[in-house]
Formats: sequence, C-alpha cells, structure tokens
Amino acid sequence: MARYDENERDVAFSLTLRALAYLLHYPEAEWRTHLDDVWAALRGARAIGPARLLQIEALVETIACAHGLDAEAAYVELFDRGRGTALHLFEHVHGDSRERGPAMLDLIGTYEQAGLALRDGELPDHLTVLLEYASTQPREAAVSLLCEVAHILQRIHGALDKRGSAYAAVIAALLDLAGASVAADAQPVEPELDLDEAWQEPAAFDGCGNLGQQGAGQPQPVRVVRRAQATDSHAAQGAAQGVRA
Repeated sequence: MARYDENERDVAFSLTLRALAYLLHYPEAEWRTHLDDVWAALRGARAIGPARLLQIEALVETIACAHGLDAEAAYVELFDRGRGTALHLFEHVHGDSRERGPAMLDLIGTYEQAGLALRDGELPDHLTVLLEYASTQPREAAVSLLCEVAHILQRIHGALDKRGSAYAAVIAALLDLAGASVAADAQPVEPELDLDEAWQEPAAFDGCGNLGQQGAGQPQPVRVVRRAQATDSHAAQGAAQGVRA
C-alpha cells in the first residue's frame, strides 16, 4: 500500500480543496470541458473517503450528462434563488444587515495579505473564493478555517440534502476535511425564501399598516374628528391683517 509523506498530504489536501471549489462553480460551457480532469485529480488525491467520492462521482455524472443549459438553469435555481442554499457565507450570518459590508472588507484584507486578488465580479464571501484561499494556506490553517465556517456548511448541506441535491456531497466532503460530523438534520435557522419573491415590491395602494389602514378590498377604519368652533369672521379678518402688517 502506498504511503504519503506529510508534504504529499499537504499537496493532496490543497488539490482537493481546489477541486471541490471548482465543482461549486457555475457550470458554463468552458467549465464543463475541464470537469473530467478535475474529477480525476480529486480521485487521485485520495483525501476524501471512498463512500464520499462515490457520491461526488454521481454529481459529476449528473452534470456531464445534462444538457449545458439545463445544468446552468439547475445551478441558478439551486444556489441563486434560496437563502438556505446560498454559497455566499455572509448571507447566512449577516443577511442584509450593515455588518455585512465591514465583514466583506475584512475578508478582502485577509486575501490581500496573502497576495491574492479577487477577479471581476467575485465577492469575498463566496464559498468557492474562500476555498481557493484556503488551498494556498498550510494544511492546519486550512482545516482551522473550515472549522470556523463548519456551522454554515452544516446549514447549506442540510438545505441541499432536503432538496435531494447531489451537490450536498461536495459540502459533506468539506465537513469531512474539517473533521466535523455531517448532521443529517442541519436545517437553515430561517425558512428558505425565493429571492424573487423576497425582493418583490409591495403592490401599490395596498394599505399602509403603520397608519392603521387595511389592504385593498378590506374594510377601512374611519376616524371622526370634531371640527373646532368657527371663529368670528371679523376677528379672523383682523388677525389676518395683523399678520400681513
């Protein structure tokens, strides 16, 4: 049986992180041309157990056999239209709060200190970007980073597993590398939302809840306000003349 020395283990670990990151990228046409090579590298690195590799192989075969546009549409539907499966890690931590911006800047600073720069259109909290950064670090540091985000990976895995997605195997493999047990019931804390529905603007004239109004077609509350007693017309004219003076 072949044995790895520590240096070979580090290289295999780094290669595995990059391969898993690759599998989580948008499956455009150019991406699919390298799929077989990435799968071969992942299998050859032997950093993941045989059972998990079989699950990942099922994902690779699913993508490879699908029509290109179908694979792309399935990816968008899975990762871009639900918060539970979102690959942007801060979506699970900060949501749309103000804390997300400073956290992004801190993460960018971490990458820059390592001599890495984001490509156009990349966001620092996307899981693929974080994995590529981790692959450049010593194995202990990379494992520590995976452990820091393991609770988020558990949520994503739970959401993917709930949908019956083969992509769950990739997230499970990351948890394996972190030394974390894959929780079968790890579900998102908040219910998943369709992002199109979440971002939909409220219908016009649909009531103003903060003003006590009901929605359209519902009974509206009516307030009766007593008018103040009318003032003497001569007194009013005098007061007006005083203001103008």
